[in-house]
Amino acid sequence: MARIFITGSADGLGRLTAQTLLDGGHELILHARSDSRLAAAQDLLDRGATGVVGDLSDSEQTRDVAAQVNRLGPVDAVIHNAGVYTGPHLFEVNVVAPYLLTALITRPRRLIYVTSGMHRGGRAALPGSGTSGQPQRTTYSDSKLYVTALSAAVARLWPEVLSNAVDPGWVPTKMGGPGAPDDLRLGHLTQEWLATSSDPEALTSGGYWHHQHRSKAHPAVSERAFQDALLNYLATVTGQRMT
Repeated sequence: MARIFITGSADGLGRLTAQTLLDGGHELILHARSDSRLAAAQDLLDRGATGVVGDLSDSEQTRDVAAQVNRLGPVDAVIHNAGVYTGPHLFEVNVVAPYLLTALITRPRRLIYVTSGMHRGGRAALPGSGTSGQPQRTTYSDSKLYVTALSAAVARLWPEVLSNAVDPGWVPTKMGGPGAPDDLRLGHLTQEWLATSSDPEALTSGGYWHHQHRSKAHPAVSERAFQDALLNYLATVTGQRMT
């Protein structure tokens, strides 16, 4: 059985992922941004899951989340599930946090980054590099392009780690809304499969997945120059370099 850490697992797809993996006998480390949010997952904690707390919009709290996980011992997989659709901390939560956690958590065997099909509408330009001379505001699509490229960069730089990105589809969660048309179960199946399965397809790296099928990502995702520029930018803004 695997030991798995899931960010943003107090509700939505993260909670459903955690619940299914617990049902399968796996050991889970849950994450919530506050004690009160973690309390909403008390039923999962009562079943043996462990919890860590920290607001991923704050880089110092994100570093502390990594430290909390490391104190609990090595994990087999990390599912970077936490994300926001709008707000002033979109870049911090959707991009900086998974980068910092990737750099700081003791390296697991498998890394899964939850992205979105909307990443294809993202701009392959880093924040602050707008063509008008004005700082470029990061959109949700931009942030998901960055995190998909991060996943691909990790796959290239850490060949001993299985690193993949997952588009869960437009599913009826709090973020997706009640009218979302996709199957909620399929929205978390691929993450669980990539985190635990011995299926040869699940033991590959560098993929962009949708409902257990490889899909075609934005062309910039596989461009080494864009990956390196993104990693250098994130190292500069966080003071933390991936090694």
